[in-house]
Amino acid sequence: MSTTPIDARGPQLNAALTSLLLVLALATATTPVGVALLALQAALFLTAVVLGVQRTPAAWLFRHVVRPRLGPAQRWEDPRPPRFAQGIGLAFALTGLAGFVLGTAWLGYAATGLALVAAVLNATLQICLGCRIYGICHLPQDTFTTQENITTDTKEVAA
Repeated sequence: MSTTPIDARGPQLNAALTSLLLVLALATATTPVGVALLALQAALFLTAVVLGVQRTPAAWLFRHVVRPRLGPAQRWEDPRPPRFAQGIGLAFALTGLAGFVLGTAWLGYAATGLALVAAVLNATLQICLGCRIYGICHLPQDTFTTQENITTDTKEVAA
């Protein structure tokens, strides 16, 4: 598992994309399209958990399209808390998917809605609920650093 610091704006972009996908999934939830969209989001969460947040499609988009257009990063973060948060998102997405597939729409709406709330908080206010839970579970854990605290031997910083 990579612990190379990541630009904190990368997970924020991922949260915005996740929010969009979850809104579309909720809007079409009881249709095959809605179930497919929620399954896609679950697969994206799974990719982040298994491969790391630096190796997701959103990280690629951030690294190659968004980041070159932004100024230098002011805040770097440990990738482990966002990866943990993606695991929590996966659990909620799978619960929502099970609810819609098994005919328990209220469960699907509740689980998907909670995942959406967490994604919107991260995308808009930089409040990562899963990262906070990670911090509580792994105290003491300094997961945020400034660029000055990163050693100069770090050759490549992942998105």
